[in-house]
Amino acid sequence: MTHWTITFQDAPEMTRIRSDKTRRNAHIAFVRGRSELQIGGPLAMTPMQDFPGAIWTVQAESRADVERLILSDPYYVASLRRYTIANWTSQMVKQVSE
Repeated sequence: MTHWTITFQDAPEMTRIRSDKTRRNAHIAFVRGRSELQIGGPLAMTPMQDFPGAIWTVQAESRADVERLILSDPYYVASLRRYTIANWTSQMVKQVSE
C-alpha cells in the first residue's frame, strides 16, 4: 500500500455545498466509512475563515483508487473542487513512523 496526500482547493461557491445539511451528513458518513482515509479535514488560513479547501491522507494501492475515492465523496463537485494528489515514498513513511 502507498500513502497519498490529497489537497483540495475549493471555489467560493463550495460554501453552498457545505451548508447543505443532507449533503454534509452524507459526506461525514462517507469519510467515517472509509478505512483507507486515515485522516482529513478542512483547511483554513486564518481562524473563523471559510474553508478554502481540505486535506486527506489516504492509504491505497494506486492513484486510480485514490481518484475513485475522491469522485465518490458527496462533497466532490468537479466545477467547485480541484485537487492534487501526491504519494509518499517508502522512505518518507519510514521516517515518519520512527
